[in-house]
Amino acid sequence: MASTKTVTAKRSARKSRPDVGVRIAWTELSVRGVRILQVPALSKLSWLIHGFSTKPGGVSDQNGERVLSLGFTEWDTKDNVLENRRRFQSALGASDLQLVSLKQIHSDVIRLFDAAPSQSCQGDASVTNRPGLLLGVQTADCVPILLVDPKKRAVASIHAGWRGTLQRIVVKAIGQLQMHFKSKPGDLFAAIGPSIGGCCYEVGTEVATQFLSQFAEAPEWFDEFRTGDEPNPIQWLNMMPPGHQPPPKNVLLDLRKANRAQLLGAGVRASNIFVSGLCTACRRDLLFSYRKEGPQSGRLLSVIGLR
Repeated sequence: MASTKTVTAKRSARKSRPDVGVRIAWTELSVRGVRILQVPALSKLSWLIHGFSTKPGGVSDQNGERVLSLGFTEWDTKDNVLENRRRFQSALGASDLQLVSLKQIHSDVIRLFDAAPSQSCQGDASVTNRPGLLLGVQTADCVPILLVDPKKRAVASIHAGWRGTLQRIVVKAIGQLQMHFKSKPGDLFAAIGPSIGGCCYEVGTEVATQFLSQFAEAPEWFDEFRTGDEPNPIQWLNMMPPGHQPPPKNVLLDLRKANRAQLLGAGVRASNIFVSGLCTACRRDLLFSYRKEGPQSGRLLSVIGLR
């Protein structure tokens, strides 16, 4: 028996964020214990299949808990993952579609698929306009992004960690849709799925420096933008020995905000961008987080395809 319900997540209030307090409503499809997050605007397209997996409903044993891990890891068996994928696709009504899952390498490599590949391909995004293929990306903190052009009936799935975000992989995926299918950015819908939030994603100041070298608006994506060169006024005032302490090594980065800004910059309409407010690090009851769980983390799967 399938059921749906509305899922909302309220973003944490941070001074640097203009979208504080905005509630973003997604729906949750629940089929025999498998819970899948979806965007209502995309669910209205009868020819489209999409979904973001969650933790419950699987056969993998993670520290005594049965979970729906959809990526191959050392702690899980291949048979478990294949059964989890079967359950996930069945719950989506996509059992007849062929899953295309890349060997992700934190790059800006984008693959065009006219048919299912005969062997594993490396890359971090894929595009197609062929029915019968289900494009997927695996995540356990990184940002999964699904794109759809409802006019040209073309789709893309994107894996955006900080390296992919720095390399503008979502913008380049839009470029591939434009080049191969004559898509117009203003026609696209974009769904940014659950990922580690700006509340929890610590990176070194060297990462902040790299972002600043590429994006003028980069300071808006960090809780307190630092490159490591600034004096620390609080420690200076307290005269903590030896008097000139370095600033904190880590800062908080909001990858979802960075990718949303890139989508807007590429011409996607704000009303067509749907962002999940769920943080993988905060919601370990529902999602996997490599930052929190380490090598024992499972993998989420975000998919999109044409019937």
